[in-house]
Order: sequence, then C-alpha cells, then structure tokens
Amino acid sequence: MCQLLGMNCNTPTDIGFSFTGFRQRGGLTDHHEDGFGIAFFEKSDCDTLGLRQFHDDKPCHISPVADLVNSYPIKAMNVIAHIRKATTGVNCLANTHPFVREVWGEQWAFAHNGQMTDSFIARTARLMNNGNAEHYSPVGTTDSELAFCYLLNRLKATFKSRPSDEALFAFLTAQCRYLSANGLFNCLISNGKWQLAYAGSLLFYLTRKAPFGEARLSDGEMAINFQDVTTDKDRVTILTTIPLTKNEKWQQLAVDECLIFQDGGVVFADTPSKKTYLTIEEGLAKARAVGASI
Repeated sequence: MCQLLGMNCNTPTDIGFSFTGFRQRGGLTDHHEDGFGIAFFEKSDCDTLGLRQFHDDKPCHISPVADLVNSYPIKAMNVIAHIRKATTGVNCLANTHPFVREVWGEQWAFAHNGQMTDSFIARTARLMNNGNAEHYSPVGTTDSELAFCYLLNRLKATFKSRPSDEALFAFLTAQCRYLSANGLFNCLISNGKWQLAYAGSLLFYLTRKAPFGEARLSDGEMAINFQDVTTDKDRVTILTTIPLTKNEKWQQLAVDECLIFQDGGVVFADTPSKKTYLTIEEGLAKARAVGASI
C-alpha cells in the first residue's frame, strides 16, 4: 500500500527527521518502490505561499532526489509526501503523487493512498469523455489523480466562487466520504494554509509542542531531541499512514474521520458517531483485499 506523510505547523519547519524515516519505506523497510514525490508550501518574500515540488520514479530510499531533500533543510508551513506502490498506472513521473492543481488562485496538493473501484474509474472516465470535466482532467493514468480531478470538478460545479472555510471543509468531507464509498481512500490535501486528512482505513497524527522531548525513528537508528531545535511557541503536526517513531504516542483517525489542521492544530473535525479503528494489520489486509498492496 502506498504511504502518506504530511506536516502542518505554525512556524516554518523542516521535515528532515520524519522524511529520513519515511523514505526507508520506499524499497528498504517496505515495498513502495515505484517513485515518490514531496511538495513544500513555503512563505516567500512577496507575502504569498510558494510551492516547491520534487518527484522521482526511482525507489525513494536510493533516490538522489530524496538525498537532495534530506540534505536541503527546507522550512515550510505545510508538506505532503507520498511513496508509491503502483497498482493503477505504470511507474513514471506523471503518476507520482502529490498532484497539484490551481483552485481559486491557490495551489492545491493532493496525495492518495488506496485503490478506487473499477466501476468508479469507468464512470468517471465516461463523464470526462462526455464533456463533464470542464475544469480538471488527469495528466497521468492513476486512479488517484482521477479521483482528485473528480473532487475538484465537483467543487467548481457546486461553488461558483470560493465559499467560507466552514462550507468548504464540510463539502470536502462529504466528497471524501463519497470517494471512500467507491474504493479504498485515504488522502491528504493542502492549499498551503490548511491541511486536510481523511482516513478510509489507516492514518495517524502526532502534534509536537512544548515541552518537547526525544523522538526515535521506527525505520532506522536516528533520534533527535526536539528541545534542542525548537522554541516554546512551536507547534508541529506530523501525519502518516503508519507511525514513524517508536517512543511517541500517535493518535489514530477513526475510519471515515476528517480532520483539518492549521498552524499545527485541529480547526475542523468531522467524526462518525460510531468510531471504528482498524489495527495496522487489519488496514494492510484491507489494502491487499482490493489490490492496493502485495
């Protein structure tokens, strides 16, 4: 199963520690060998959020591009990364996540973990062929990019101008649940200011804030004491498919739960009345059952 990594924070922060562990799953400690991508939303001198992206179709753990990301401490407000195990679409740069589109003058980044059903893929492709994809069409051949374009086309068909954040977040939650009903669907979406996390099966998050302590990676021997590299005002949330550290308490999203983070904290939450949590083993088994893992 592909894996997701996200970061949302209240001050520009580099994701080097988390990415060091995450990239090992791209062919070393796990099977996700079909490329990777990472998008950084950074504050710029022109008072806007700039987007910097890196993609490679090589396994992340040996990718020179991933080496560059690790050696270049980019400080960002939001980050979305993805390591891919190809199920729909060949291994090529056009099929690596995150996918990015312009929405109301903002750049939105999206990464998906899971597998859409054949019926959804066929139905959505038919809609596009019939001219019902006025705003967005896929560049590559993945079910993930198709789902992203479907979501954004529904967004633009519903709202002629940007709605309030409350209406927008409620709409995105409803669309994520629709997509989850038509496949296995976990995703991260960000416009640089906020980051949406939706769990169809497995997704965890961890918020680091004062008092900071030591963290030790699960996929390597690296450890860091965040007290040495932060201030008391810093707040950083890390999101991932499977927890990255072995000595910290990660919080799991319930199945079909949607959270939206801004400045490192939750600003919107939509949780099913009956919470269901899958174990990691159950989540991986669910992925295998729909062909999203081996």
